Amino acid sequence: MRHGQSTWNHEHRIQGQLDPPLSDEGRRQAVNLGRRLAGRPFVALYSSDLKRAAETSRLVGEAVGVEPRPMAGLREIYLGEWEGLQTEDLAIRFPEAWASWTEEPNWDLVPGGEGSAAFERRVIEVLDALFARHQEGDVLVVTHGGVIQIALHHAVGRPGRGIFPFRIQNASLTVIEKRNGRLVVSGVNDIGHLEAGSGGLEIG
Repeated sequence: MRHGQSTWNHEHRIQGQLDPPLSDEGRRQAVNLGRRLAGRPFVALYSSDLKRAAETSRLVGEAVGVEPRPMAGLREIYLGEWEGLQTEDLAIRFPEAWASWTEEPNWDLVPGGEGSAAFERRVIEVLDALFARHQEGDVLVVTHGGVIQIALHHAVGRPGRGIFPFRIQNASLTVIEKRNGRLVVSGVNDIGHLEAGSGGLEIG
């Protein structure tokens, strides 16, 4: 699950590993997400330890009756000098990198950032650990858009690098299963529990 809308999502501000809380709309989204999942058995609930994910997981956990477990490895990618800025700021302060990003997004373009290889390695290590820990049953994971993109790329056997072929909205559900040792994508960006989706460029 992607976390609910944060105050910075609402402002179209790049978050990365900075730590704004949920907005009022984000809390509403998280409550609706919890209602969607209530009554289903889950063996565990994990969450990024950043506020926007932790708040979402707390509200979802209350609905499904599972205590969230924080994991720093589920944090969004670290976006270096871009964190805290809006996209119009990037065009002014980093014109070459931003022009390249708009042509073909790539995490390696971000000055001082975590970078594609390190981010992908971190996410895959966490996924592998969770699948190994839970051989049976359904596990909930509250995380960030970039992490979900990497997870989907991994499932279909492609490197992530920052290209976004999947739309991952706030408080959406994406389902990845492990069947006979293979990853299978069962659903992407399910927002049936929300009244309306949100658009725009969002990183984090």
